[in-house]
Amino acid sequence: MMKKAYIETYGCQMNVNDTEVIFAILEKAGYGRTESMEEADLVMANTCSIRDNAEQRIWGRLDVFARQKKARPGTLVGIVGCMAERLKDKLLDTGKVDLVVGPDAYRRLPELLEAITPDSPQMDVLLSREETYADITPVRTDRNGLSAFISIMRGCNNVCSYCVVPYTRGAERSRDPHSIVREACDVFQRGYREVTLLGQNVDSYLWKSAEETVDFAELLKRVAAISPLLRVRFQTSHPKDISDKVIETIASIPNICKHIHLPVQSGSTRMLDLMRRKYSREWYLERVAKIRSTMPECGITTDVIAGFCTETEEDHRQTLSLFEKVGFYWAFMFAYSDRPGTLANRTMKDDVPPEVKNRRLQEIIELQNRKSLEEYRKMIGKTVTVLVEGPSKRNPAELCGRASNNMMCVFPAGNLKKGDYTDVTVTDCTSATLICK
Repeated sequence: MMKKAYIETYGCQMNVNDTEVIFAILEKAGYGRTESMEEADLVMANTCSIRDNAEQRIWGRLDVFARQKKARPGTLVGIVGCMAERLKDKLLDTGKVDLVVGPDAYRRLPELLEAITPDSPQMDVLLSREETYADITPVRTDRNGLSAFISIMRGCNNVCSYCVVPYTRGAERSRDPHSIVREACDVFQRGYREVTLLGQNVDSYLWKSAEETVDFAELLKRVAAISPLLRVRFQTSHPKDISDKVIETIASIPNICKHIHLPVQSGSTRMLDLMRRKYSREWYLERVAKIRSTMPECGITTDVIAGFCTETEEDHRQTLSLFEKVGFYWAFMFAYSDRPGTLANRTMKDDVPPEVKNRRLQEIIELQNRKSLEEYRKMIGKTVTVLVEGPSKRNPAELCGRASNNMMCVFPAGNLKKGDYTDVTVTDCTSATLICK
């Protein structure tokens, strides 16, 4: 009889894709997927370490998992992903965990599970320079059957001073493009109409063999060529690496979505230097100008950190002025969270008081909310093509779907169904939604 595995996923879309890979590996070991912890024989959390609050949530969930283990004797508890890589023995020392597995050791899950005894929990957190899981077909966990996430590379070589990713996911390595195209073909044939290509820095994707060299622009072309009915998205771009060739490729192919997530982190060149971002404020604005001149309709979104080490009021004002100048559609905005083991943690002082961080963050949020509304208002009167995702959450009589620029649209249902493409005209908006007919 097949056992059942339950996995909670925390963090970015790359973790979602990793969870799908894990389910595929577990399936071969006799574990089927369940969405009910109460009926699971194996309970796991796929974790993120980018911010402290993400890790704190997992410590709380461990208590919940321990209660489930007590209620259902024989249940195994595992922690996988970045937190497993970073904290290793500390997790096993709680006595609540049977299994700790890092991002590059998922293939060993079957044998590690087999080796667990009450007195012998198992751990493998070795990082790899080769592992990409290219030959594993993920078990899709999304509920809409419309959008699939495909990992094109793993790890990161940038070593930004605030970031734990190079230490938890290892060095950058790109996946064989033929396996990526095969996976995209497979999901399209199964009815999916959108794929998102995932990597910590997709613009540095590069795969070489004796016969060919494939960069990110070429990979985009190959995936988009599968069908004009398959939308292609990607994340995340790095401002220092996004090339004119990539920008022009996006502009020239209709089914590559006109949306670029371009994390800025700070509007101050001084702060960018301390963050080891390897670009200046001026470089970032030049890349934005290139995107806008090539694709005026392209949506640009970003990430920003408030209150990084030594940040002054002038640095903060530089960030606010950059937000005013660019006009991001939306942004992920956070107060700086000191992460153990990073370059900043080892060599810099987290010297911006919490109340100052939070005040600066709130000022960025308020500015971005205003700019989002301005950018969405610019869409009123325009006609856009949307991919229907399903009923609107607020009004089941309406449908929702995203435009190419990633703006969410709501519109009357008519005879449309999930997976259809339709043109809609924008009649009104909020700061997060286009209201259409």
